[in-house]
Amino acid sequence: MFKLSAVVMALLISVTSFAEQKVHKQPEDSILLTVFLKHDQSNSFEEYQQILEEQNFFESFPPEGTSVVNWYVMMGIGQVVTLEVPANKLRDVNLAVEKSAWKAFSNEFYPTYNLYPVFKDKLKNKAKVSY
Repeated sequence: MFKLSAVVMALLISVTSFAEQKVHKQPEDSILLTVFLKHDQSNSFEEYQQILEEQNFFESFPPEGTSVVNWYVMMGIGQVVTLEVPANKLRDVNLAVEKSAWKAFSNEFYPTYNLYPVFKDKLKNKAKVSY
């Protein structure tokens, strides 16, 4: 039950975090992809940083042609990355994670979308809208 709650909460945070940013025109052939990079808690911070360096994670992720919308730490879970991914780059994201993040993280992928444009004009508290 806790795991399901954490996943639902992370997806809501992801959508909310994206909504709080300036909305730009997302290409029609792209998706938002939320990637959970779940910490292996048997490794220390230094150990998993070393694994990422050795596997060239910082050079490989995110792959060219994709862009980071949001990247944050969910304490007790790991890192949550939301990417804007053109449909033809989905495989590249998967391969980048498989080749450079495994051993340091286990991972989960969730396709998401930006709901903010649907709700932004309906919000009663306009102070929440930053633009």
